Amino acid sequence: MSKKSFTILTAAAAASLCTVITAQAQIVQPTAGEPGEYALPDGSAKKLIQENCTICHNLRNVVNSNKSAEDWENTVNMMMAAGAPITQAQNEEIRKYLIANFPEKPRPMPAALSGPVQINFKVWDLPTPGERPHDPLAMPDGSLWWSGQFANRLGRLDPKTGEMKEYPIPIRGGPHGLINDKDGNVWYAGNWGGHLGKLDLATGQYEFFNLPDPKARDPHTPLFDKNGLLWFSVQNGGYMGRFDPKTHEFKLFQPQGGAGQQPYALRFLSDQRQPWFSYWGSNKLATVDPDKLELKEYVLPDPKTRIRRMGVTSDDMIWYGDWGTGQLGRFDPKTGHVTAWEGPSGPQSQPYGMTVINDKIWYVESNTRPNNLVRFDPKTEKFQTWPIPFGGGIVRHMMPTRDGNIAFAMSGLNKVAIVEILPSSSN
Repeated sequence: MSKKSFTILTAAAAASLCTVITAQAQIVQPTAGEPGEYALPDGSAKKLIQENCTICHNLRNVVNSNKSAEDWENTVNMMMAAGAPITQAQNEEIRKYLIANFPEKPRPMPAALSGPVQINFKVWDLPTPGERPHDPLAMPDGSLWWSGQFANRLGRLDPKTGEMKEYPIPIRGGPHGLINDKDGNVWYAGNWGGHLGKLDLATGQYEFFNLPDPKARDPHTPLFDKNGLLWFSVQNGGYMGRFDPKTHEFKLFQPQGGAGQQPYALRFLSDQRQPWFSYWGSNKLATVDPDKLELKEYVLPDPKTRIRRMGVTSDDMIWYGDWGTGQLGRFDPKTGHVTAWEGPSGPQSQPYGMTVINDKIWYVESNTRPNNLVRFDPKTEKFQTWPIPFGGGIVRHMMPTRDGNIAFAMSGLNKVAIVEILPSSSN
């Protein structure tokens, strides 16, 4: 695979951009979408879709989608789980209409590259149809949690027994990212409810903390620093934030380009203090000085670059999959230098979920059919790939388990999985 190297990037620094506000704002509900100018083909379910599928979005989401029969079935189930007021009979009518009128289009084939590692996939179906599991959380006790975003609940799996338990959220949450605190509680980003939520595992009770600005409506990814402060991104609201669980104090930071920058992924370097964010709305990375509370932004060299997820190796290099170009990128926070490798399946492969295990980069090419699991060894600069069972269903996030394996959620398939890296392999 070819490699590209870029010179030091332009960095834009700003004085303190944080806003300190109390957490008293009301939860903001999503507004209904308008049908707009997106025309549907004639058919028995046309009126059903116009009346029921524009409650949360407009018809662009329908007419611009092309999916397999299985994906459409899961999509309609997700809509029902999210509150679409349709019966099971109407579900079936809508599903048949969508399959007939918006069939799946050809996608890139996943590149097949052999290598030294052997793996095994373990996959579990979730108990509630249409949950759209967004993020996984591999806990220290070996359990695997997921955020059932469209079913408004969190779930726990015991991988040894297959036993599952779900924890419905009593308010509108739309849980997105998950993280655990030092006491073993599970926190989530309430992507539909403008709040951070905490599930106390000792009591099974939730506690909610509303973001202080109504514009900060969709918290995305949360992560604790070494001092127990919870940092998070707010994608469409356009903020980066920090929350103190002890004092309940919020601090919000706005990108220099405003809400359109869409802060997204979040990682710490080895110090576990200074957060680094990617912007989904532009080709930038950003960091916040935790002491001075100053924001600094870095412009990446390719204007097409868009980053979904990131990982950090032990040498404090930030790795990212470039959704816009299909490349794997490496950013040096000390110098601003970027190196990029062409991804195995090409520029349309759309890298998404990513994690780092033993300084090897693992990520998913989400636009191939099936999704492609990719391993990259920075020392040899070699890729290895595996097709993901059942098609993958778009793996949006991945993380290591306590045993050095990989946990991920398969959003489009209503499944969670663990990738076992076999002992005979060099991770």
